[in-house]
Amino acid sequence: MMRIIASPYLLDEDIAEIEAGYELRSVVEKAVIRDLERATKDVRAARGLGRLGTLVAEGRLDVKLAYVAAGNRVGMYHEKIGIFRDDRDLVAFKGSANETLSGLVGNFESIEVFRSWDERDRERALRISRDFDDLWEDNTPLLRVMPFTDAAKKIIERSSRALTDLEEKSSIPQGGASITIATEDRAGMLTIPAQLQVRDYQKQAVANWFAEQGRGILRMATGTGKTLTALSAAAQVTKMLQKAGEPLLTIVIAPYQHLVDQWSKDVEWFGVHPLRAYESTAAWFPYASQLLDALALKTARGGVIITTNKTFGDAAFQSILGRYRGRLLLIADEAHNLGARHIRSKLPESAEFRLGLSATPERWFDDEGTAALTDYFGHVVFELGIGDAIKAGALCRYTYTPVVVELDAEETNLYVEITEKIGRIFAAQQFSEQPDENSPLGHLLRKRANLLGHARAKLPALQREIEKRCGDWYQLLYCAEGQHPLSYEGGAPQESSQIDQVLDLVGNHLQMPAARYTAETKRAERRDVLQRFADRKLQVIASMRCLDEGVDVPAARTAYLLASSSNPRQFIQRRGRVLRRAAGKTMADIVDFIVVPPTDMPDLQDRTERSIVARELARVTEFARLADNEAETLDLLRPLRLRYGLLDI
Repeated sequence: MMRIIASPYLLDEDIAEIEAGYELRSVVEKAVIRDLERATKDVRAARGLGRLGTLVAEGRLDVKLAYVAAGNRVGMYHEKIGIFRDDRDLVAFKGSANETLSGLVGNFESIEVFRSWDERDRERALRISRDFDDLWEDNTPLLRVMPFTDAAKKIIERSSRALTDLEEKSSIPQGGASITIATEDRAGMLTIPAQLQVRDYQKQAVANWFAEQGRGILRMATGTGKTLTALSAAAQVTKMLQKAGEPLLTIVIAPYQHLVDQWSKDVEWFGVHPLRAYESTAAWFPYASQLLDALALKTARGGVIITTNKTFGDAAFQSILGRYRGRLLLIADEAHNLGARHIRSKLPESAEFRLGLSATPERWFDDEGTAALTDYFGHVVFELGIGDAIKAGALCRYTYTPVVVELDAEETNLYVEITEKIGRIFAAQQFSEQPDENSPLGHLLRKRANLLGHARAKLPALQREIEKRCGDWYQLLYCAEGQHPLSYEGGAPQESSQIDQVLDLVGNHLQMPAARYTAETKRAERRDVLQRFADRKLQVIASMRCLDEGVDVPAARTAYLLASSSNPRQFIQRRGRVLRRAAGKTMADIVDFIVVPPTDMPDLQDRTERSIVARELARVTEFARLADNEAETLDLLRPLRLRYGLLDI
């Protein structure tokens, strides 16, 4: 019979619950079950749990948990002792015996062993045995010991059943075996898949990056294969270093968790199982530490860690970067995000190879952040715009349909009021300050953009447009965030959000299967929405911002832009979503709602009128420029340009 006493690993939220008065036992038990559940997602750990499950089922193993209890606080039981007994004698040991990869190969470990039949050891051996028995019976001062086998039984028995499906033979012979560290020729090495057809422009992008000593930014339109280009470059760096016997650690930083998951699929195609670092530190930190040990010992020939911007900036991930001394490649997806002041200082100077990816690397209203990106990654070494990508066949062609809608009188008055306030602030600042989003100017700019995005005339216009396509699949709807600025009375919005109104129109009135995709949509539900969309179970996805950066929706044929900010990055990203190539897809259609002042308001200032239209026409010009129906679009809007004297836009 084997008896094990272990100590749980508690997270900050567990400690907070204990300090808030939650029962110690329930918090500790929950923490360990959480770790076991997490372990079942790792094949090797699941095998180990399966074997433990077999021992539990046969009545040969029992487990208890120990923790230091002092008042309302809890600590870790960190003692390392053990006893082996038969009917007559026992052997007791005390000390450290680290059986991790780094412990077996790189550490200096020792234990002391005492035999009961040797008079010199007898007293120590019996004392350790008594200490263990007292601990098992929960009789040790300051320590609390609780049963755990029953609580964990469901998890380890499930792993035990799964073990029979793995049909893996034990690698250790019955008679025992010496410790060996098995390595694969390609362990951790990125390799370009044989099935991947690297386009000529992607090869040129990689060549240009190498010509700049492995530093630079790839300015490539959304949908042109930035990820595969970056991984092809990483695979070549890996191969180059391998000839010198040096492993490479590749770190990929992406803005959001769903993008980390997308990158992981591509990395696996390149032959490496990456470590995804986000959410709870306990879920990835130990594995990252083991990877660094393996790279230092050269038992791994490479490795990939993919993380979010947030986790990258946290202390735990920065500590991983701080202790790594090997060759490092850093890849930044949507690199423009890393120009923000709070995160650009965290970029590691130890990264010998640096690759930034972005369709729009310039930061909007942030010259300082843009310069910081260039200083770190280097200049743009390759550029492929949407026009060139369409010509190269990397993106599909599209038509562009601008739909003109007018502000109502109430909306126009508010627009004039906001614009006058913005003008006064700009005059006072003399354009010497950047518009911080939390400043009064930033608030006013957001409010004005929100007003244009929520213009009430857009919903009837949308209904007319979508009715023309009510039998079509693969339609995306980009909605304005928040609420209409005029809907607030007494502090609470008096009308539904635009996305709710859109879903009511599409789903209830037009009877088209639709779903929302927002920041509040859980990750599993997001994946389900995109899959149902691809499988023609949903005709429409209505989104706010979340489909702007990096999300693959290649099936999308039609995009309705109910709201677009003046930041070019947003509408360029949204156009890119619908231009991705897909089987059977030759054309895309972009329907853009253009807001103008009402024609029946003679008192409206000419300057304000022109500013409204000019802001909208800047986007229209960019979209129409590359559309198949450019001439038709420009003819449609020519009267508007003439009316406001904006023929030069």
